[in-house]
Amino acid sequence: MSTVTAAMVKELRDRTGAGMMDCKKALAETNGDIEAAADWLRKKGLAAASKKASRVAAEGLVGVATAGNKGACVEVNAETDFIARNDQFQAYVSTLAKIALDEGANPDALKAASYPGTGNTVETELTNLIATIGENMTFRRAELMEVKQGVVASYVHNQTAEGLGRIGVLVGLESTGDTKRLYEVARQIAMHVAATNPQSAFIHELDQALVAKERAVHEDMAKASGKPAEFLDKMIDGRMRKYYEQVVLIEQEFVMGPDKRVKDVLEDAAKELGTPVELKGFIRFGLGEGIEKEETDFAAEVAAQLNK
Repeated sequence: MSTVTAAMVKELRDRTGAGMMDCKKALAETNGDIEAAADWLRKKGLAAASKKASRVAAEGLVGVATAGNKGACVEVNAETDFIARNDQFQAYVSTLAKIALDEGANPDALKAASYPGTGNTVETELTNLIATIGENMTFRRAELMEVKQGVVASYVHNQTAEGLGRIGVLVGLESTGDTKRLYEVARQIAMHVAATNPQSAFIHELDQALVAKERAVHEDMAKASGKPAEFLDKMIDGRMRKYYEQVVLIEQEFVMGPDKRVKDVLEDAAKELGTPVELKGFIRFGLGEGIEKEETDFAAEVAAQLNK
Protein backbone atom coordinates (compact mmCIF):
# COMPACT_ATOMS: atom_id res chain seq x y z
CA MET A 1 0.00 0.00 0.00
CA SER A 2 1.38 3.42 -1.02
CA THR A 3 2.22 5.91 1.73
CA VAL A 4 0.01 8.99 1.73
CA THR A 5 2.15 12.09 2.23
CA ALA A 6 1.19 15.61 3.25
CA ALA A 7 2.29 16.83 -0.19
CA MET A 8 -0.11 14.39 -1.88
CA VAL A 9 -2.96 15.53 0.36
CA LYS A 10 -2.18 19.18 -0.44
CA GLU A 11 -2.09 18.51 -4.19
CA LEU A 12 -5.44 16.72 -4.11
CA ARG A 13 -6.96 19.40 -1.90
CA ASP A 14 -5.76 22.19 -4.24
CA ARG A 15 -7.20 20.34 -7.22
CA THR A 16 -10.60 19.46 -5.79
CA GLY A 17 -11.26 21.91 -2.93
CA ALA A 18 -12.30 19.00 -0.69
CA GLY A 19 -11.48 18.86 3.02
CA MET A 20 -8.13 17.59 4.24
CA MET A 21 -9.49 14.44 5.92
CA ASP A 22 -11.57 13.59 2.85
CA CYS A 23 -8.48 13.96 0.64
CA LYS A 24 -6.46 11.76 2.95
CA LYS A 25 -9.16 9.08 2.96
CA ALA A 26 -9.52 9.27 -0.83
CA LEU A 27 -5.79 8.72 -1.32
CA ALA A 28 -5.81 5.82 1.12
CA GLU A 29 -8.75 4.23 -0.72
CA THR A 30 -7.04 4.58 -4.10
CA ASN A 31 -3.52 3.56 -3.06
CA GLY A 32 -2.12 7.07 -3.52
CA ASP A 33 -3.35 7.57 -7.10
CA ILE A 34 -4.17 11.30 -7.40
CA GLU A 35 -6.43 10.90 -10.46
CA ALA A 36 -8.33 7.99 -8.95
CA ALA A 37 -8.63 9.87 -5.66
CA ALA A 38 -10.12 12.88 -7.47
CA ASP A 39 -12.70 10.56 -9.10
CA TRP A 40 -13.40 8.97 -5.71
CA LEU A 41 -14.09 12.40 -4.22
CA ARG A 42 -16.29 13.33 -7.15
CA LYS A 43 -18.41 10.19 -6.72
CA LYS A 44 -18.64 10.87 -3.01
CA GLY A 45 -19.72 14.41 -3.78
CA LEU A 46 -22.46 13.24 -6.12
CA ALA A 47 -23.77 10.86 -3.48
CA ALA A 48 -23.64 13.56 -0.80
CA ALA A 49 -25.39 16.04 -3.06
CA SER A 50 -28.14 13.53 -3.74
CA LYS A 51 -28.73 13.02 0.00
CA LYS A 52 -28.90 16.78 0.61
CA ALA A 53 -31.26 17.51 -2.31
CA SER A 54 -34.43 17.15 -0.21
CA ARG A 55 -33.39 19.83 2.30
CA VAL A 56 -34.96 23.28 1.92
CA ALA A 57 -32.58 25.89 0.49
CA ALA A 58 -33.98 29.42 0.89
CA GLU A 59 -30.82 31.37 1.77
CA GLY A 60 -27.85 32.05 -0.50
CA LEU A 61 -27.11 34.97 -2.80
CA VAL A 62 -28.50 36.99 -5.67
CA GLY A 63 -25.85 38.01 -8.20
CA VAL A 64 -25.87 40.66 -10.94
CA ALA A 65 -23.54 41.42 -13.81
CA THR A 66 -23.78 44.20 -16.40
CA ALA A 67 -21.94 45.24 -19.54
CA GLY A 68 -23.15 48.38 -21.31
CA ASN A 69 -26.60 47.71 -22.72
CA LYS A 70 -26.99 44.25 -21.17
CA GLY A 71 -27.37 42.81 -17.67
CA ALA A 72 -28.00 39.45 -16.00
CA CYS A 73 -29.44 38.53 -12.62
CA VAL A 74 -29.16 35.08 -11.00
CA GLU A 75 -30.17 33.44 -7.73
CA VAL A 76 -28.42 30.49 -6.11
CA ASN A 77 -29.90 29.14 -2.89
CA ALA A 78 -28.40 27.28 0.07
CA GLU A 79 -29.60 26.18 3.49
CA THR A 80 -28.06 28.77 5.84
CA ASP A 81 -27.36 32.50 5.78
CA PHE A 82 -23.70 31.79 6.65
CA ILE A 83 -23.14 30.65 3.07
CA ALA A 84 -23.35 34.25 1.83
CA ARG A 85 -19.96 34.94 3.43
CA ASN A 86 -18.26 31.86 1.98
CA ASP A 87 -15.62 32.85 -0.60
CA GLN A 88 -16.15 29.75 -2.77
CA PHE A 89 -19.91 30.27 -2.86
CA GLN A 90 -19.53 33.97 -3.64
CA ALA A 91 -17.14 33.16 -6.49
CA TYR A 92 -19.60 30.64 -7.93
CA VAL A 93 -22.60 33.02 -7.92
CA SER A 94 -20.53 35.89 -9.33
CA THR A 95 -19.14 33.68 -12.10
CA LEU A 96 -22.61 32.33 -12.89
CA ALA A 97 -23.96 35.88 -13.34
CA LYS A 98 -21.16 36.62 -15.81
CA ILE A 99 -21.82 33.37 -17.68
CA ALA A 100 -25.53 34.27 -17.92
CA LEU A 101 -24.51 37.63 -19.39
CA ASP A 102 -22.87 35.79 -22.29
CA GLU A 103 -24.98 32.63 -22.56
CA GLY A 104 -28.48 33.94 -21.80
CA ALA A 105 -30.99 33.01 -19.11
CA ASN A 106 -32.18 29.58 -20.29
CA PRO A 107 -31.71 27.36 -17.19
CA ASP A 108 -30.85 24.17 -19.07
CA ALA A 109 -28.34 25.95 -21.31
CA LEU A 110 -26.76 27.64 -18.31
CA LYS A 111 -26.42 24.38 -16.38
CA ALA A 112 -24.70 22.82 -19.38
CA ALA A 113 -22.41 25.82 -19.97
CA SER A 114 -18.69 25.50 -19.30
CA TYR A 115 -17.53 26.75 -15.89
CA PRO A 116 -14.24 28.64 -16.41
CA GLY A 117 -10.96 27.03 -15.41
CA THR A 118 -12.37 23.70 -14.25
CA GLY A 119 -13.34 21.60 -17.24
CA ASN A 120 -16.72 21.20 -15.54
CA THR A 121 -20.19 22.37 -16.46
CA VAL A 122 -21.98 24.91 -14.28
CA GLU A 123 -24.15 22.10 -12.87
CA THR A 124 -21.20 19.81 -12.05
CA GLU A 125 -19.31 22.66 -10.40
CA LEU A 126 -22.33 23.28 -8.14
CA THR A 127 -22.41 19.59 -7.22
CA ASN A 128 -18.73 19.77 -6.27
CA LEU A 129 -19.47 22.87 -4.18
CA ILE A 130 -22.23 21.01 -2.32
CA ALA A 131 -19.76 18.22 -1.49
CA THR A 132 -17.11 20.69 -0.34
CA ILE A 133 -19.28 23.02 1.77
CA GLY A 134 -21.81 20.46 2.97
CA GLU A 135 -25.10 22.25 2.27
CA ASN A 136 -27.84 21.64 -0.24
CA MET A 137 -27.63 24.27 -3.00
CA THR A 138 -29.82 25.01 -6.00
CA PHE A 139 -29.45 27.25 -9.01
CA ARG A 140 -32.95 28.67 -8.89
CA ARG A 141 -33.35 31.22 -11.66
CA ALA A 142 -31.77 33.68 -14.06
CA GLU A 143 -33.02 36.57 -16.18
CA LEU A 144 -31.40 38.71 -18.83
CA MET A 145 -32.18 42.33 -19.77
CA GLU A 146 -30.93 44.02 -22.92
CA VAL A 147 -31.70 47.32 -24.65
CA LYS A 148 -30.94 48.15 -28.28
CA GLN A 149 -29.41 51.51 -27.47
CA GLY A 150 -28.97 52.87 -23.99
CA VAL A 151 -27.93 51.33 -20.67
CA VAL A 152 -28.74 48.59 -18.19
CA ALA A 153 -27.83 49.57 -14.62
CA SER A 154 -27.77 47.40 -11.51
CA TYR A 155 -28.22 47.84 -7.78
CA VAL A 156 -27.64 45.28 -5.04
CA HIS A 157 -29.17 45.74 -1.59
CA ASN A 158 -27.55 44.23 1.52
CA GLN A 159 -24.43 43.67 -0.54
CA THR A 160 -21.99 41.08 0.82
CA ALA A 161 -19.47 41.39 -2.04
CA GLU A 162 -19.32 43.21 -5.38
CA GLY A 163 -22.52 42.43 -7.30
CA LEU A 164 -23.79 39.98 -4.64
CA GLY A 165 -26.46 40.39 -1.99
CA ARG A 166 -30.03 39.67 -0.89
CA ILE A 167 -31.83 41.85 -3.45
CA GLY A 168 -30.61 42.38 -7.00
CA VAL A 169 -32.18 44.81 -9.47
CA LEU A 170 -31.61 45.61 -13.15
CA VAL A 171 -33.18 48.60 -14.91
CA GLY A 172 -32.97 49.20 -18.66
CA LEU A 173 -33.31 52.61 -20.34
CA GLU A 174 -33.59 53.02 -24.13
CA SER A 175 -32.07 56.28 -25.34
CA THR A 176 -29.44 57.82 -27.58
CA GLY A 177 -28.46 60.22 -24.78
CA ASP A 178 -25.21 60.42 -22.85
CA THR A 179 -24.61 56.95 -21.38
CA LYS A 180 -23.00 58.22 -18.18
CA ARG A 181 -26.03 60.32 -17.28
CA LEU A 182 -28.42 57.55 -18.38
CA TYR A 183 -26.61 55.11 -16.09
CA GLU A 184 -27.00 57.49 -13.14
CA VAL A 185 -30.75 57.76 -13.73
CA ALA A 186 -31.14 54.01 -14.29
CA ARG A 187 -29.24 53.21 -11.09
CA GLN A 188 -31.41 55.60 -9.06
CA ILE A 189 -34.51 53.90 -10.44
CA ALA A 190 -32.97 50.50 -9.62
CA MET A 191 -32.54 51.64 -6.00
CA HIS A 192 -36.18 52.76 -6.02
CA VAL A 193 -37.26 49.31 -7.31
CA ALA A 194 -35.31 47.59 -4.53
CA ALA A 195 -37.15 49.70 -1.95
CA THR A 196 -40.71 49.59 -3.34
CA ASN A 197 -40.89 46.17 -5.07
CA PRO A 198 -43.38 47.16 -7.81
CA GLN A 199 -45.47 44.45 -9.45
CA SER A 200 -44.89 45.74 -12.99
CA ALA A 201 -43.21 48.53 -14.93
CA PHE A 202 -46.42 49.68 -16.68
CA ILE A 203 -50.16 49.42 -16.04
CA HIS A 204 -50.75 47.23 -19.09
CA GLU A 205 -48.24 44.67 -17.77
CA LEU A 206 -50.19 43.98 -14.57
CA ASP A 207 -51.92 40.64 -14.19
CA GLN A 208 -55.39 41.46 -15.48
CA ALA A 209 -57.02 38.94 -13.14
CA LEU A 210 -55.56 40.84 -10.17
CA VAL A 211 -56.68 44.16 -11.67
CA ALA A 212 -60.22 42.84 -12.10
CA LYS A 213 -60.25 41.56 -8.52
CA GLU A 214 -59.01 44.92 -7.21
CA ARG A 215 -61.63 46.80 -9.23
CA ALA A 216 -64.39 44.52 -7.94
CA VAL A 217 -63.39 45.32 -4.35
CA HIS A 218 -63.57 49.06 -5.02
CA GLU A 219 -66.91 48.69 -6.83
CA ASP A 220 -68.38 47.00 -3.75
CA MET A 221 -66.94 49.70 -1.49
CA ALA A 222 -68.33 52.45 -3.72
CA LYS A 223 -71.82 50.90 -3.76
CA ALA A 224 -71.73 50.52 0.02
CA SER A 225 -70.83 54.20 0.45
CA GLY A 226 -74.40 55.31 -0.26
CA LYS A 227 -73.22 57.98 -2.72
CA PRO A 228 -75.38 58.78 -5.80
CA ALA A 229 -74.87 56.40 -8.74
CA GLU A 230 -73.48 59.16 -10.99
CA PHE A 231 -70.47 59.53 -8.63
CA LEU A 232 -69.61 55.86 -8.32
CA ASP A 233 -67.53 55.51 -11.50
CA LYS A 234 -65.38 58.49 -10.55
CA MET A 235 -64.87 57.05 -7.06
CA ILE A 236 -63.83 53.68 -8.50
CA ASP A 237 -61.48 55.24 -11.07
CA GLY A 238 -59.88 57.41 -8.38
CA ARG A 239 -59.23 54.42 -6.14
CA MET A 240 -57.81 52.42 -9.06
CA ARG A 241 -55.41 55.29 -9.78
CA LYS A 242 -54.19 55.08 -6.18
CA TYR A 243 -53.78 51.32 -6.60
CA TYR A 244 -51.67 51.80 -9.73
CA GLU A 245 -49.56 54.40 -7.91
CA GLN A 246 -48.74 51.76 -5.30
CA VAL A 247 -47.85 48.80 -7.54
CA VAL A 248 -46.79 50.15 -10.97
CA LEU A 249 -43.22 51.45 -11.22
CA ILE A 250 -43.84 54.25 -13.73
CA GLU A 251 -46.71 55.59 -11.58
CA GLN A 252 -45.00 55.40 -8.17
CA GLU A 253 -43.75 58.37 -6.17
CA PHE A 254 -39.99 58.48 -6.59
CA VAL A 255 -38.35 57.56 -3.27
CA MET A 256 -35.50 60.04 -3.79
CA GLY A 257 -37.90 62.91 -4.46
CA PRO A 258 -41.51 62.21 -3.45
CA ASP A 259 -42.75 65.35 -5.17
CA LYS A 260 -42.19 63.48 -8.46
CA ARG A 261 -43.23 60.19 -9.92
CA VAL A 262 -40.87 57.84 -11.75
CA LYS A 263 -42.37 58.91 -15.08
CA ASP A 264 -41.52 62.54 -14.18
CA VAL A 265 -37.91 61.54 -13.51
CA LEU A 266 -37.72 60.03 -17.00
CA GLU A 267 -39.29 63.12 -18.56
CA ASP A 268 -36.79 65.36 -16.76
CA ALA A 269 -33.91 63.19 -18.00
CA ALA A 270 -35.22 63.41 -21.56
CA LYS A 271 -35.36 67.22 -21.36
CA GLU A 272 -31.85 67.37 -19.89
CA LEU A 273 -30.39 65.07 -22.56
CA GLY A 274 -32.41 66.49 -25.44
CA THR A 275 -33.62 63.08 -26.57
CA PRO A 276 -36.33 60.59 -25.51
CA VAL A 277 -35.60 58.34 -22.52
CA GLU A 278 -37.78 55.24 -22.39
CA LEU A 279 -38.03 52.72 -19.56
CA LYS A 280 -37.46 49.29 -21.07
CA GLY A 281 -38.34 47.44 -17.86
CA PHE A 282 -36.84 46.06 -14.69
CA ILE A 283 -35.82 42.78 -13.08
CA ARG A 284 -35.92 42.38 -9.29
CA PHE A 285 -34.77 39.23 -7.49
CA GLY A 286 -35.39 39.04 -3.75
CA LEU A 287 -33.51 36.17 -2.13
CA GLY A 288 -35.75 33.25 -1.28
CA GLU A 289 -39.00 34.99 -2.24
CA GLY A 290 -41.73 32.42 -2.84
CA ILE A 291 -39.82 29.56 -1.19
CA GLU A 292 -41.73 27.94 1.66
CA LYS A 293 -39.34 27.74 4.60
CA GLU A 294 -39.51 25.02 7.21
CA GLU A 295 -40.18 26.09 10.80
CA THR A 296 -37.44 24.59 12.95
CA ASP A 297 -36.89 24.27 16.69
CA PHE A 298 -33.23 25.19 17.14
CA ALA A 299 -33.01 23.75 20.67
CA ALA A 300 -34.49 20.46 19.47
CA GLU A 301 -32.02 20.33 16.60
CA VAL A 302 -29.06 20.78 18.96
CA ALA A 303 -30.42 18.10 21.31
CA ALA A 304 -30.88 15.70 18.41
CA GLN A 305 -27.29 16.23 17.30
CA LEU A 306 -25.97 15.61 20.84
CA ASN A 307 -27.94 12.37 21.13
CA LYS A 308 -26.60 10.92 17.88
